[in-house]
Amino acid sequence: IVQVRLEREALSAAAFPKYCSCREQWPVTAQAGSASPPLPLRETRRRLRALRRELPDDERDAAERTIHRELRRLNVWQPGRRIAAFLGMPGEVDLRPAFEEAWRRGVRLFVPRILSLRRGAMTFVPYERDTRLQPNWFGIDEPVVPLSRRVGTLQLDTILVPLVGFDSHCHRLGMGAGFYDRALQRRHAGRQPFHRPRLIGVAYDVQRLERIDPAPWDVALDMVVTERGVIRRDDSAPRAQSSA
Repeated sequence: IVQVRLEREALSAAAFPKYCSCREQWPVTAQAGSASPPLPLRETRRRLRALRRELPDDERDAAERTIHRELRRLNVWQPGRRIAAFLGMPGEVDLRPAFEEAWRRGVRLFVPRILSLRRGAMTFVPYERDTRLQPNWFGIDEPVVPLSRRVGTLQLDTILVPLVGFDSHCHRLGMGAGFYDRALQRRHAGRQPFHRPRLIGVAYDVQRLERIDPAPWDVALDMVVTERGVIRRDDSAPRAQSSA
């Protein structure tokens, strides 16, 4: 445990400097022939994934119990609400232990389903107790349900968002393919006035970065929940400047 914490502190101070707004541009340039993101960013993602994957089992279990308590305290699982969660890949916070409680309370659960790898397109489909699952291209379980049952982003009350990294202003570092940024564009500040759905990142504290400078297309989270508590977005946080 001590070794992991020391490594996290060392990485935060040295290996993870501020990130510029070019951090998510590589999926776009990849279609023009570039096969991978810039090396420093790729290395940052690799190290953050390694840190969360290497958490000792007892520390991970305790962290997840605390995260689930925080989500209940935030009234995420309110009866009748439409909540998008995620069926995580190895190393991500496991939300599944909370699903039974959500269903008992009458919550309507949705999870992501990829529509197109080439376009980075994703939607949200219902997830119920008896829903059959199958792995997608990344090995992440997805519901086998008709796409006619999908819901639009603005029809959801809350979206629980997986993270690779985050900062104290609730800027998010994802896997780099841009699925969530594209899916959440209509939620982007200035597009509509009601700021719905509520966006809550879910992560371990080991994934915290000193600073992430957002790109114009990045969608900031409203808050991030970790085992150390809730980080809420400061409206005075730095915002990306459009190049237009």
